[in-house]
Amino acid sequence: MKSERILKWLAIAAIAFGALTVFSGGRALFGGMEARAELGNVVPFVLWFNFIAGFVYVVAGVALLRTRRWAAAAALLLAVVTVLVFLAFAVHILAGGAFEARTVGALSLRSLFWIAVALVAMRAMKATTAGSIPR
Repeated sequence: MKSERILKWLAIAAIAFGALTVFSGGRALFGGMEARAELGNVVPFVLWFNFIAGFVYVVAGVALLRTRRWAAAAALLLAVVTVLVFLAFAVHILAGGAFEARTVGALSLRSLFWIAVALVAMRAMKATTAGSIPR
């Protein structure tokens, strides 16, 4: 089925996205003053969320590749939590907090990515349970 094939590619993207997120977040959090200075006005709760979520991206991606039923719920949870962090970030901005414009783009990308993954995963899992491989 087409949605299952798309889901496999999204799962691979999630794993890669997660690995890159852990690497970049770890560098920002633990890389010293030079690494932090390069980043500018980092919002700590967003940085910590992204770093921790990166590990979950990898786990969710592997689960999606292995067509685990709970993977669709994990993708939906990641979508919801990312949007909630985005909303908290918006409140931070509206309250006059310092931020980097690229964070707006990054959170937009993450939100849209996980919403798309969740929608495709739910559709693919529905097709899987209706027809082929129960897991």
